[in-house]
Amino acid sequence: MAILAVNAGSSTLKFSLYPLLGGLVQNSLLSGSIQGLEPGGSPLLDWTFEGQRQSRALPATQEDHFAQALGCLGDLLAANAALPALKAVAHRVVHGGEHFSASVLVTDEILAQLARLNSLAPLHQPQNLQGIRAFQKAFPAIPQVACFDTAFHTTLDPVDYSFALPPWLAAQGVRRYGFHGLSYQYVMGVLQQRSALAAGRVLMAHLGNGASLCAAVEGRSCATTMGFSALDGLMMGTRCGSLDAGVVLYLLQQGWDFERLQTLLYKQSGLLGVSGVSADMRTLRADGSAPAQRAIDQFTHRIVRESGALVACMGGLDVLSFTGGIGEHDAVLRAQVCERLDWLGVHLDPELNQQATGDQVLALHSPKSRVQVWLIPTDEGLVAAREAAALLPGHAGVLR
Repeated sequence: MAILAVNAGSSTLKFSLYPLLGGLVQNSLLSGSIQGLEPGGSPLLDWTFEGQRQSRALPATQEDHFAQALGCLGDLLAANAALPALKAVAHRVVHGGEHFSASVLVTDEILAQLARLNSLAPLHQPQNLQGIRAFQKAFPAIPQVACFDTAFHTTLDPVDYSFALPPWLAAQGVRRYGFHGLSYQYVMGVLQQRSALAAGRVLMAHLGNGASLCAAVEGRSCATTMGFSALDGLMMGTRCGSLDAGVVLYLLQQGWDFERLQTLLYKQSGLLGVSGVSADMRTLRADGSAPAQRAIDQFTHRIVRESGALVACMGGLDVLSFTGGIGEHDAVLRAQVCERLDWLGVHLDPELNQQATGDQVLALHSPKSRVQVWLIPTDEGLVAAREAAALLPGHAGVLR
């Protein structure tokens, strides 16, 4: 049997199939994505099975793109009789709010509760929930499990997660939550297997289109850069990161409405907004223009600045790790961040850093470094699959 882990977005459905052996989740057997699912898009199914990557163009769709995606995914699973039966579907859900501190079996009541959090993560939460509903309809006999990106940060102290606002707002759930928790849970697990220092003070950097930092002591999150929403903290691909609330007040005074503000902060800021070129770090590196370089410099600066704050919360640093699309593949960024953190005793091995391809766990620190530096390709799907398996011992529902 196997667990199917999925991450549903507005135009992409990512999936990985994790076999169960003796009740334990094994490494992914099949993984891939269906892209171009937005109305009028050009859908493409891309998957890797037994080390071979394949792709297939799909008919364009104008509506119900999830139904089309699930039909294609079902056909793919059924096409190979050697694939194990499906025991559950584990869904990445960005926001669990105050009430969901661990993964749960999905019910209609839980879906309704999670939908109330849509405004806190408008780029992710509605799409995550739409994906769950689509899978419920397509595979009604299979349990659906919601796995939350906020859950890893439930160990935050009230001093850290509370805002300097009146208590009646805190009572409404206005507080810091933190995100990228599935990724941080995976990275921490790998570090604990590889390094004795992981029991100490660890700074994890998840750097991609969405970006954040997490400080962990004894394996538990104690501070993180994202807050009430996935807007806070580091500069990101299209999101602004930390912003003086006075800017929003000023724009409101200038006549901006909610929709215009939301579009600016979530979709027109960050690397894209500063550069005017792209939200993709690879494109900016290749562009070479002054605006592109300014965006890169600002992105790097924010990582260093926020790193200092989180290290101060921990009282020092023993391990630094990089993950996410940028963190795993941009050797220049890793070198620049580590160079500016050398006052902490961070020293990269230049050759190891340059040779790293982002497809395996590597220690990148030099022998003289007081702080260990690790590159850890994340696997949020594996964490979600493990969470689902733990909730479903002996469940009888299968899909063949």
